[in-house]
Parts: sequence; structure tokens; C-alpha cells
Amino acid sequence: MHPRLLIVGTVPYNTKSTSRAFDAYFHNWERENIAQIFSNTKKPCKGHCGTLYQITDYRLMQRWMWKKIETGVIYQYDELPNAWADTNLELESNLAESAYKYGRKHTPFTHLMRGILWRKRFWCTDQLNRWLDNFNPQCVFLAFSDDYFIPRIAMYVAKRYNIPIVSCIGDDYYFNSKKTFNPLYHIYKQTYRKLIDKVLAWPGSAIYISDKIKEKYNSEFGLNGETVYLASTIHRKPFKRINSDCPVITYFGNIRMGRNKSINDIGNALAAINSEYSIEVYSNEQDETYFNIFNNNPNIVFKGSVSYGDVQKRMTESDITLIVEGFAKEDINLSRYSLSTKAADALASGVSIISYGPSESGIIDYMKSTGASIVCTEKDKLMDNIKMLISDQELQKKLYAQAAIVTEQNHNRRKSLEVSERVIKKAINHMMQEELINE
Repeated sequence: MHPRLLIVGTVPYNTKSTSRAFDAYFHNWERENIAQIFSNTKKPCKGHCGTLYQITDYRLMQRWMWKKIETGVIYQYDELPNAWADTNLELESNLAESAYKYGRKHTPFTHLMRGILWRKRFWCTDQLNRWLDNFNPQCVFLAFSDDYFIPRIAMYVAKRYNIPIVSCIGDDYYFNSKKTFNPLYHIYKQTYRKLIDKVLAWPGSAIYISDKIKEKYNSEFGLNGETVYLASTIHRKPFKRINSDCPVITYFGNIRMGRNKSINDIGNALAAINSEYSIEVYSNEQDETYFNIFNNNPNIVFKGSVSYGDVQKRMTESDITLIVEGFAKEDINLSRYSLSTKAADALASGVSIISYGPSESGIIDYMKSTGASIVCTEKDKLMDNIKMLISDQELQKKLYAQAAIVTEQNHNRRKSLEVSERVIKKAINHMMQEELINE
């Protein structure tokens, strides 16, 4: 049996959503031994958690307006639907919808306002404490966020039960910074860092998405966390030569942080090679300012949002899939240590991969280290790199074979589960030993 683990994160643990990364850590966990507090507005579906506790901005806003409602909603596994409907439960009014839309901008102002909104007396209720006592966690698993309330809740639970925090660090929210005269940015950054200092000083450990971010945080905070590469459930397709007449080229994921501009660069390079070549872009992005750039590029087709199941299907139907990052300095600061699920999916799929972006970006640096992808870090070399990949079958075979090796070595679910379990159990045992010594 595994220890009782409480996940604190924004999105409920679901193998078909953005939180599917948790599956690399907890796939074998008994349902009754895993619970989660989350803030997403959607009703969760059946995943791996036996019970979940939802607290949302909207309910907290209601409490600020003196509405007598519970800020938390409890879900039990048996009560949940099998699939996650793509609807928000609470956005009945234009005001609420506008507030959420503005909050998604993740500006210093929205972070500070959300910090005020999430007053402890509103979310720390008798209902929450009874739910926590019922579960009686032995460890907190903190899925890092750039908002205050997620780490604050994690600290509250850890102190209440005197249990360790294992931080899941996949993005560099602490060190990434930009030069700006905006005083709100500096207030937010300073107060956020003070909070994270407290979290990482609390007994526990960390799980990292890559060695690059592990080395940074372990050395800076004196941690002994380990890298757990994300795994993929995509079934590898047999090798197939790229269709040079009409290759299916796809991109899946976030198009912010300059990625839309990098995709546009590739579209222009494709046009110079063959005007019939095009990129299918699949993204949940709803803000037109990010995908309007594609309107003037006939070699890019923006397809919008699809389910993760459709992502897997379309990726394995592709000849080439893209991994991109932005080149602007602020984009590099945000992506320096990142390594998303795209890397695991692309490597596992058996599809040829083109990675394009600055070498300082975490995923570009990682893809170069694997030797399983064409990696281009300069715009004026894009066309030659693409032509070489499409025309050279031996190169395609070599990359295919290397991707299979890297998937087995790094993105192996069994290995990932072993490491995450070891880190969590070690943190719990260490804290129990400390308690015995202090008695």
C-alpha cells in the first residue's frame, strides 16, 4: 500500500487533461490513498483520486459579497462522470466570465488581486478541515503554481498534520524575472519568492521535470529532489517514410510565449520549399491576438482545440510533428527550464520531430541532447533542415530508432513511478525519524 497523498494543484488529476503529467507519478497509487484540492471551475471526472475538494475564485467572490455559501465542494470517485465535459460550472453571468477571462492573463495585478481574494478565513473552513481529517494525509504533493494560494494551502496542510511537502517543479516560477519599471511586478515577485522560500524550507523533497531545473533548484535550496521524466500513453507507430509530396505536419499545444511566431517561421520556410506544404496547429488558445498571426500565412491552418485522445491519434497520423519555443528574451526566461508533455508524446509516437527555438530553452536543449530530433536554433537554417529531413530516409530511420531508445531510457512509466514513490516515501520516513529524535 502507498502512503496517503494529498495533491494540491489547480487542475484535477485526470489522464485526459493538462494534469495527465501526474500519471507518471501516481499511476499505481491506490485510489483511496490519493486525494486532491484544486481550483479549476470544471467538475472533475473519474481519475485516480478517491476524493477531491474544489475551491474556486467564483465562490470566494460570492463570500466577499456576503453570500452564505460553502467555498468548497467535495467530490467522491463513484459520483463522478467518466468523461470531463468541456464546460465551466459557475460562469452563469457575463461578469463572472469576464473576471475569469481577465484572471487568465496572469499579470502581476491579477496575481496580487487573487492573493487578496483567497483570504484564509474564506477557504479554510470547518468543511475543509473535516474533509482533511477524514483523509488524514501523510504527505502533501504540491504542483507548483505562480499564484499564492496553491502554496499557501500546501503549507497549511503540512503544518496542520506535521507532514512533508514534496514539490513538483516543472516551470521556473521562482527565478524567472524580467526588467520592468512596473512596481506591481516587483511587489508580486518579492512576496511570491518569500512564500516559496518558506515552502522549500519546510521538510520534504522535490520532483523535477528535467535535470536542468533539478540542478538549479537543488543547488539553490539545498534540496535532494530527483528528476522524473514524464511518460506517454501514445502507442508507437511502425516506421514509415515521410510523404514528400504531401507531408502531414502538426503542432499541438500552447502558442503563447512566442511559439506562434516560431510556428509562423516554419510555415514560411515550408512555403519556400513547396507552396502545398502546410502545418496543422491544434491549441486550446482562445485569444485571437495569439492565433491571428496565422491568418496571413496560407501554409498554416489553425484547427483549435481537440481532446487529448484526438491529439494522440492525429500525432501518430503525422509525418512530422513540431516542438517550438519563442526567441524573445522574455520568452526564453519563461521556457529556460521547461519540458512539457509534448516531448514525451513526440518521442513515443514514432513520428519525425522538428524542434525549433533558442538553445537556452529547456525543451530545445533537451531535444538536442536526445539526438532523436532535427533541432534548429537559427531562422535562416530552417529551410535546409526541413528539406534534409524530408528527403533523407536514412536520417528518418536513425531518428526513429534513437527516439525509441530515449523513450525507454527517460520516459518509461515504470521507472518514473519507481523514482516518484522513492522520493515521497523517503520524505515521509525522514520526517518521522525527525519526530522520534525530537520526542
